[in-house]
Amino acid sequence: MSISLTHLALHVQDLNACVAFYCDYAGLKVVHRRSNTGGEVVWLAEEGREQDFILVLLPGGPGRHQQDCDYSHLGFAVQSRAAVDVIAARAKQDGILAWSTRQEPFPVGYYCGLRDPDGNFVEFSYGQPLGAGADKI
Repeated sequence: MSISLTHLALHVQDLNACVAFYCDYAGLKVVHRRSNTGGEVVWLAEEGREQDFILVLLPGGPGRHQQDCDYSHLGFAVQSRAAVDVIAARAKQDGILAWSTRQEPFPVGYYCGLRDPDGNFVEFSYGQPLGAGADKI
């Protein structure tokens, strides 16, 4: 039997703000919307990867207030160190930069961290074996 990770579902306090964040910062696209008894449900995916993995956002979350020592996060790979720098600078200006840019030993790479509108940490990295610019583990 083959098993594949297909999606991550998060209840969020402000659905529209979270959809806008993930579309704007992470380049995700809305691939499905529907209403149910709890409100609107939104599926987001990378262009061309709609059949591989989606982020499902559901209304009604309490908001997440991660402590600085809690490194639970969603991770996105970008194409260069410069792209990490651009995201970090923009996030700082927007007041949502949680972790400034830093270089860590392999396999972590170069990254920064933001807080999404719900309070979740979101990492943008270059040089990890899961994205662009790194050797395989």
